[in-house]
Parts: sequence; C-alpha cells; structure tokens
Amino acid sequence: MTDTPAPATSRPELPDHLSIDPRSPFHIRAVFEHDIGIRFNGKERSDVEEYCVSEGWVRVPAGKTLDRKGQPLLIKLKGQVEAFYR
Repeated sequence: MTDTPAPATSRPELPDHLSIDPRSPFHIRAVFEHDIGIRFNGKERSDVEEYCVSEGWVRVPAGKTLDRKGQPLLIKLKGQVEAFYR
C-alpha cells in the first residue's frame, strides 16, 4: 500500500476571504475540516485569523492584547497572500 493524498476534489475550494471566527459571515466550517496553510509575503504564517487574497491582507493578533469582549485584538497586514491545503 502507498500513502496517496486524498484527491483534491474531496476538498472544498478555498474562498477568497476566510475567517476562523465562527461569528463571522466569512467563516466556512467545511473548509476547516482540512489543514489550511497561509503564505504571506513568501513566508508561511500560523497565526492568521482572517485573510483576503484579492485585497492582499491578513489579520493577525497584536501580541496578547485583548479587546473589551475578551477577543484578541487584530491588526491588518497588507501584502501578497496565498492560501493552500497542506
């Protein structure tokens, strides 16, 4: 037996705009059933909370700072964004 990856057709297409926050309208549960990677300006990042490929930005936590609702405070970074399945 050989270890062959699952065919790409079994995975949903990665959207242009995606958020990990389930309260967001850009959260798509089916996509998160697979391992997703984000490459920002040529480097892979593991701390991305939200991204938009067409507009070229990602939102990442600003250290350990929290907003008044206890959620991480996010900052927007602009650059080249690439989303992919691992």
